Amino acid sequence: MLVLSRKEGERIVIGDNITLVVSKVNGNRVTIGIEAPRDVKIVRGELQDGSAAACPSSESLPVRSTLREFAAAVLPMQRQVG
Repeated sequence: MLVLSRKEGERIVIGDNITLVVSKVNGNRVTIGIEAPRDVKIVRGELQDGSAAACPSSESLPVRSTLREFAAAVLPMQRQVG
């Protein structure tokens, strides 16, 4: 496993077409933006390995099949929070 330290606004590039951006750091919470092609499936780790049962709140969260659908759901929430 490669472990990197990044500050707000800094990026990590994976391959030729995936970029991770550290959007915000607030205490122990980090907000990450992901830029990737539409065909790249992005799933939270707890949902990928089938351990969603260990996280009861995950049942109420929708699974987004594409990055654009995810962004469409998250951006309005970010604007509400401020």
